[in-house]
Amino acid sequence: MRVALAGVGHWHAAMHREAAQEAGATIAGVWDEDADVAVRFARANGLESHTSFDGLAATRPDLVVLMGRPAGLVERAISLVDAGLAVMLEKPAALKASELEPLRERGRRGAFIAVPLPNRCSPIWPRIAELTATGRLGELSHAQFRIVNGPPERYRIDGVPWLLAPQTSGGGALRNLGIHGVDAALALTRDDGLELVSSSLGHLHGEAVEDYATLTLHNRRGLIVTVEAGYTYASMAPGGDFEWRVSSANAYLVDHGDNCRITTLDDAATREEPPLLPGKRYKAFMADTLARLARGDAPLVGIENYWRAMTLIDEAYERAAA
Repeated sequence: MRVALAGVGHWHAAMHREAAQEAGATIAGVWDEDADVAVRFARANGLESHTSFDGLAATRPDLVVLMGRPAGLVERAISLVDAGLAVMLEKPAALKASELEPLRERGRRGAFIAVPLPNRCSPIWPRIAELTATGRLGELSHAQFRIVNGPPERYRIDGVPWLLAPQTSGGGALRNLGIHGVDAALALTRDDGLELVSSSLGHLHGEAVEDYATLTLHNRRGLIVTVEAGYTYASMAPGGDFEWRVSSANAYLVDHGDNCRITTLDDAATREEPPLLPGKRYKAFMADTLARLARGDAPLVGIENYWRAMTLIDEAYERAAA
């Protein structure tokens, strides 16, 4: 397959390039609003750069990975989808959920719009599905989805300082990192009446956006979920503090990124699952996306999933500001 990279000034551009190539795809070309950024990226990776977004789209790639500042990103995605192209839309793609409505409409009509939330590739999800299918999961009790990365200055180092301004990013750690945890909470409950109980925001580093956030969610069946996101890990190195944890009446599943453990009550067993490092999950998501596209299937995480998570995050910001 042929994959184009649009908006290569995004800090995930190199990961998407590597993921696409490792999945066996050819990079059809690259583009960025800043022509110099596109040229440098292309030269560094032996690729072709395009001077215009329309020129890149005109090459008719099988998939366009669309990245960049939220301003104008939805409009670009619409132009690609309306031209019959498949899109992988990087976040943050909008400042608030309502801006995604035109893409939701197109998604309902069958447009392929994937959103790379790669922690859906965590090893715990197949185990949850297996336990559910065999009647061994039991009632869900509580879950925690935590992702805390290095301090906000790293985004200036990466050349994307706009991510630290609310008017250009739509928020801080909650919008950027917390989206993974909120999406996980919604996937776990299958949108079964999940409601926001409380939200809190912190500003350790004095940025205009929050660098720490915590949400508490619950549903009518008694499940309690916490989502924790931050730019407060004390290192600039890749990685940080990551934990996906799900508790049910018969199972306790923990994913720390570099290890994954499943404990079940009915057979008194604890199993270590083969881990999938967080840095490799974008590769897994890309491979899954290309396979689904080839089969004609819907993406693992689509625009509707993204809209639902964004809607809950909008409510969390409103609740924290009240």
